[in-house]
Amino acid sequence: MVAAGTPVAPETATPPDDDLLLERQLCFALTVASRSVVGVYKPVLEKMGLTHPQYLVMLALWERSPRTLKDISEALLHEPATLSPLLRRLEEAGFVTRNRIHGNERALAITLTEAGSALRQQATAVPGTIMERLHLTRAEVAELHRAMTGLIAATQLPGASAGR
Repeated sequence: MVAAGTPVAPETATPPDDDLLLERQLCFALTVASRSVVGVYKPVLEKMGLTHPQYLVMLALWERSPRTLKDISEALLHEPATLSPLLRRLEEAGFVTRNRIHGNERALAITLTEAGSALRQQATAVPGTIMERLHLTRAEVAELHRAMTGLIAATQLPGASAGR
């Protein structure tokens, strides 16, 4: 028994074998959290006629339109080939247009339509709805966002990716 006020020695280092417990895996926690949070978004976005990946594209376009496919790709950290089918479906839904840029036939400009611009007003309710459903405050969401963007930045550092 330790007397009140007596300093307690810090715990010893975790045995390496314990590092392989599923509950200690960063990748597992992130995967489950991501899937779970996107699942909370799903019914909210369905009412708008969007999937979660399409919502992310629309967010980028609500910030600035037109944007090139390359620019959207860089903003969302997705390959252009991954975005092309999403953009095609957004065009079919009447939210965007895709046009080649005059003078640079390899570049594709993505522009919001009137319907795509108007959808932004409906989307303004999404963040509040999600915070309410997850029982999170704006400050808690901001802190989680800071932690995740820090983690994303760490993955971009030299030596973080495979083969380095």
